[in-house]
Amino acid sequence: MSYYNALKLIFFTILLTSINSSTALQNQINSNSVLVALLDSHYTELSELVEKALLLQTLEQTVSHHNITIFAPNNEALEKQMDPEFKRFLLEPRNLKSLQNLLLFHIIPSRVGSNEWPADETHHKTLYESDNHLQLTRGKSGEKIVGGVAKLTRPDDVTRPDGLIHGIERLLVPRSVQEDFNRRRSLTSISAVLPEGAPVVDPRTHRLKKPAAPVPAGAPPVLPIYDAMAPGPSLAPAPAPGPGGSHRHFDGESQVKDFIHTLLHYGGYNELADILVNLTSLATEMGRLVSEGYVLTVLAPNDEAMAKLTTDELSDPGAPEQIMYYHLIPEYQTEESMYNSVRRFGKVQYDTLRLPHKVVAEEADGSVKFGQGEGSAYLFDPDIYTDGRISVQGIDGVLFPVEEMKEKPASKVSPATVTKVVDKQRRGKLLEVACSIGGALGRFTSCN
Repeated sequence: MSYYNALKLIFFTILLTSINSSTALQNQINSNSVLVALLDSHYTELSELVEKALLLQTLEQTVSHHNITIFAPNNEALEKQMDPEFKRFLLEPRNLKSLQNLLLFHIIPSRVGSNEWPADETHHKTLYESDNHLQLTRGKSGEKIVGGVAKLTRPDDVTRPDGLIHGIERLLVPRSVQEDFNRRRSLTSISAVLPEGAPVVDPRTHRLKKPAAPVPAGAPPVLPIYDAMAPGPSLAPAPAPGPGGSHRHFDGESQVKDFIHTLLHYGGYNELADILVNLTSLATEMGRLVSEGYVLTVLAPNDEAMAKLTTDELSDPGAPEQIMYYHLIPEYQTEESMYNSVRRFGKVQYDTLRLPHKVVAEEADGSVKFGQGEGSAYLFDPDIYTDGRISVQGIDGVLFPVEEMKEKPASKVSPATVTKVVDKQRRGKLLEVACSIGGALGRFTSCN
């Protein structure tokens, strides 16, 4: 009986292996595929957008099941005729979904050749699920029209067994993508209105002596950002409410969540996202400040820079918060505005949320350099995220105040110190250090 069961096990193993191998063969794309032809065609701008939108795997799965028809705008339509502001919007990492939806709107999961073009108006389902119908019609003079706006300029330009490509004269923009762009471009969320009258702040309590007049939506807060911050960095799960109350003119929590997701998608900034979300309450604090009308610029050290932090630099209580507060500037700055400032004025000092320390910026090698000497960092990834309230600028080093750099003894960092290797799939190094410190003090029973 055991011999019979062993034979059954061998039989089912062979059967499962053959099924998996046949599935893998189905998913493999033939060199004669329409996708390979698109990447090698003269539609270079479109193929570049497809690669940037990370759509190749999705399209490979699609052509493995059925034929597709691609309506490809020519290079001139994507390079010269497209609104530069709209193109900038599509190429921002946080708008990846809009770029994907735009490109999928140009593809229908069926084969429609020029000789099969309908005489009357028809609607075909596209790979974009929301705006999933593309209109195919004929003009008065018999020309073939897609989406009611774009003429077919090169019918059946590329034909392959699993699909074909038609050249069209212009880009097709679904309504949902246009609405996303209009929302991003709208200046109502970043409008600034001067408050009426100057509020009087009690220097002892840092609170208003008398209630201020109602602040119109979009007006800058009446209190300095330092008075609105939670009282002191700590490991508390949530910050205390700041003076002056919350006006909630903006959705700061969503904006902070949006820029953290952008950091994770951009790649190379997992450690910083880990600090903001898991190790400190800074993400909550930043969301509350933005909701009350304040603006922030985040100088974001990349993972390679964070991996160079030593245990001595992280061992003091509240060290992660102190490090991060020094990288938060209570102004809205972009790469262009900072570079123009350092080019014009030489050295520029920016206030930080770590009072009274400032961060120094100057022009160097066509970029912006922050800090001085060995503790300096260059603007490495400009404008990772910019929404009018929060600006994220990637830098290649961790910054420390000049006073602290001078106080550090040369022997404090031992040559034998081994830097931990950052594992992006696991929790960040700073979280591990915090857990080990908490475990030694008996504050945590588990850090899983």
